[in-house]
Amino acid sequence: MTESFGESALALCALAARALGWRPHEFWSATPAELVACLADPAAPLAPLDRSDLQRLMEIDSMGGPDGHR
Repeated sequence: MTESFGESALALCALAARALGWRPHEFWSATPAELVACLADPAAPLAPLDRSDLQRLMEIDSMGGPDGHR
């Protein structure tokens, strides 16, 4: 692949803006896994939540959310 990180990030940010209505800060706050989940085919079967993902979500919730505020 010959694209630089910046070019790829710009293309993905533009896609997230068009497809999801995300503003730049929402794109940069999302993890790659969250972006993939949001852009996934809605008809595709979902992978089950595993123990480590559940634990991570519980920790985030106990801290007041991803930004530490409730």
